[in-house]
Amino acid sequence: KLKKSDKKIRKHPWAIHMITIYEKTEHDEDFKEINKPVPGCWIHLEEATTTDINQICSLINLEYTDMYDCLDRYEIPRIEKIDDHVLIFTRHPIEQESGLYTTTFTIILTKDYFITICPQKSRLVENFISQKPKFSLSQKPKFLIYILLKITQEFTLQIKKTRTNVLKQEKKMAYVDSKDITNLTINEEVLNQYLSSLAPLRNVLESITSGRYTILHEKDQDLLEDLLNASIQSEDLCSTNLRSIRSLRDSYQIIFTNQLNKTIKLLTALTIILSIPTMVASLYGMN
Repeated sequence: KLKKSDKKIRKHPWAIHMITIYEKTEHDEDFKEINKPVPGCWIHLEEATTTDINQICSLINLEYTDMYDCLDRYEIPRIEKIDDHVLIFTRHPIEQESGLYTTTFTIILTKDYFITICPQKSRLVENFISQKPKFSLSQKPKFLIYILLKITQEFTLQIKKTRTNVLKQEKKMAYVDSKDITNLTINEEVLNQYLSSLAPLRNVLESITSGRYTILHEKDQDLLEDLLNASIQSEDLCSTNLRSIRSLRDSYQIIFTNQLNKTIKLLTALTIILSIPTMVASLYGMN
């Protein structure tokens, strides 16, 4: 006999894995979870697998080869148009995982569905839903802009956090140790990964602004231009902080060189002092 939970999974195959389906109309304040896709819904895949991608391919009539890049954790931001579908590959910050500080976040615009796919666990969508944005899922261009704005804001927030960590290290430059060097190296790597994501993301936003991939209303166009400016500012902020880290690293190098010189001078003085008794003992010890 099947358990009740088994019957539910058999009845609603979309409830398996990490696939969540949302619905939101103009009159709804919150996103509502539903059991199966309907026209105008938002389908989100988190920790997506090959099985999940195949399920989406069957739903929107795409080949798996067109979508397998959604599972690549190192995919570079870009935009593609396949038939009537628009695939937007972006990246957003995540908690450290094996040296990776950003992950792929794919947005797919179809005639009936708005689809987002992430190959790792991400809090981006959870945070986005908690803000209760005031628009319906039928407004796909506006929804797309708000998702991209959330990604840009996340980058800006994490860049500022990294900058705060660097400033703390600047205040205690007189007491530098190996741990400080390690932290500085990690912060530099984080910012380098952010910058390598923000630069191609700007190109994606410029492509969307051109109107070649999706229809934008005049108000949406203004929002997208503001988003593009915010993305450029985040990129500039990241570059500025990287220059600060390089400057701080050079300062560390000068400090370490001075400390090394002082240590060598001390050891040299000790060597000379200790050599005097040795010389005296050697003279008296001669026949």
